Amino acid sequence: MPIITSFKQQKNKNRVNVYLDDKFGFGIDLDNFVLLHLKINQELTESEIEEVVKKSRIPKTLDKLLRFAMVRPRSEKEITDYFRRKQIHESMHDKLLEKLRHLELLDDAKFAKWWIDQRIQFKNKSKRVIQMELKQKGIDKDIIDDAFEDTVVDEEKMAKEVLSKKLYKWQNLEPRERKQKMSQYLAGKGFSWEVIEKVI
Repeated sequence: MPIITSFKQQKNKNRVNVYLDDKFGFGIDLDNFVLLHLKINQELTESEIEEVVKKSRIPKTLDKLLRFAMVRPRSEKEITDYFRRKQIHESMHDKLLEKLRHLELLDDAKFAKWWIDQRIQFKNKSKRVIQMELKQKGIDKDIIDDAFEDTVVDEEKMAKEVLSKKLYKWQNLEPRERKQKMSQYLAGKGFSWEVIEKVI
């Protein structure tokens, strides 16, 4: 079995390199280094080394994950997609998700409300488009429905604002053709025919 022969502090003073049989074995954060009581001449099995390495990765991975999660609210699917993208081992997923929940950085219901408010306030997105976006973010239908219950969505007002930015393009068209262009544009933005008819 490999034997711990020496330790060396990394440039990052919160981490230590552990040498096994006089060769670099792995890096570990100081907290886990102290908790695991690692010492010179200690023998480690391959499974023990694997467990130590896994524990040592969590603080570093969590630090990067927190930066990702704090840029803006995230859905659970966005976090699990991040795990896959960054190739974070499955054995770490539950612990990392639990940490985010504890810090109140992971809540699909809160995320849905935040997303709806943002899309209405800054993007004039129709309800249908927002529902589709939330589904793509992995939000459950019941959560989406609950989030919309607490939000006033004035689609007519949004459709008018969306349309006002494009009207100059169609000002020289015949009335019938202009109406058709306006209808197609709003339909493409996800507004219902009922809303489109009222606005036009």
